[in-house]
Amino acid sequence: MSKKAIVTDKAPAAIGPYSAGIISNGSINVSGQLGLDPATGKLAGDDVQSQTRQSLTNMKSILGAAGASMADVVETEVLLADINDFAAMNEVYAEFFEAPYPARCAFQVAALPAGGLVEIKCVARVDA
Repeated sequence: MSKKAIVTDKAPAAIGPYSAGIISNGSINVSGQLGLDPATGKLAGDDVQSQTRQSLTNMKSILGAAGASMADVVETEVLLADINDFAAMNEVYAEFFEAPYPARCAFQVAALPAGGLVEIKCVARVDA
């Protein structure tokens, strides 16, 4: 099995021993993306909508660096600091995907890094 790290300056750099994304045998796994602005390293805003938009923009940039797009995403996982933010997150999420939509799970967690309100990861498939 071969695997290659996906690197782009259009998304925040990994802040630990992990890759922003890995491509392997036609599968692209994008690590959880907080709503961090890659230019500042800070959260894109204080609300879940702005952080969701930035999280998905980061995801889109990582996929683009791998030669893929949001249309290639087959599964997402959404972590929320407060499940009551689900509807607001979902409004922004819908701006980034078209039918057939990726499979998805979403749940509340005790806390997210950097005080984030949302973190989203994905799996995309491309021709190997």
